[in-house]
Amino acid sequence: MSDIKVFRHEMKYFINYHEYIVLRSKLKKVMKVDKYADKNGDYHIRSLYFDDYNDTALFEKQLGILNRKKYRIRIYNLSDKVIKLEKKSRHGQYIHKKSCILDKLTVDDILNYKYEAINSIDSSLAREFYLDLKTKLYRPKVVVDYVREAYTLEYNSIRITFDKFLSTGLNNTGLFNQELPTIGAIDEKMFILEVKYNNFLPSYIKSIIQMQSSQKLAISKYVYCRKFFKLQSWEDQ
Repeated sequence: MSDIKVFRHEMKYFINYHEYIVLRSKLKKVMKVDKYADKNGDYHIRSLYFDDYNDTALFEKQLGILNRKKYRIRIYNLSDKVIKLEKKSRHGQYIHKKSCILDKLTVDDILNYKYEAINSIDSSLAREFYLDLKTKLYRPKVVVDYVREAYTLEYNSIRITFDKFLSTGLNNTGLFNQELPTIGAIDEKMFILEVKYNNFLPSYIKSIIQMQSSQKLAISKYVYCRKFFKLQSWEDQ
């Protein structure tokens, strides 16, 4: 994947089922359904998040640190055909995501503390992850599952998604386990609306979304899914 650094805007909201139905009906008229979606317009995402010995990514998010990062390994529809290592960084109000492709053998090695395989990948992200695994003791922390419904526009790389049925694998970090038991991480009647774009949103998209700035939340799926084994009371979202 490309290492070119592109900073994007990202806004997140909790919406209820009624708001979801209204919004999706409008977006379908002006945006394209994600090309990877199934016949129902959805696809499943599973991410295995990593954090260091001190849970720095978790605590920095809770403290609202403006410059922070987190790593995850992501698969789609519970398949190992496409596996991505991703680093999501926040710099003030902007986000940046780097990714590279992994194979299952490399991921298996990582999960068995054999890190040389990832160090041999020709990717600056892979090398950075390798160093953090070795020196900062990054380790797998939690599996995050959800169903995504996505709409896209090429203009300004606009992407609007509805993330549904957020659930966590608790202490089980079996990324490829199709029978992994999970439990819901938020009220099942709520959906996470994410709006991502470069530069600016056109006015007709803004009018469709019609969200007030006060409704925008610093939602972290990672934080919500780790709350079930939090160490400190202030870790609640």
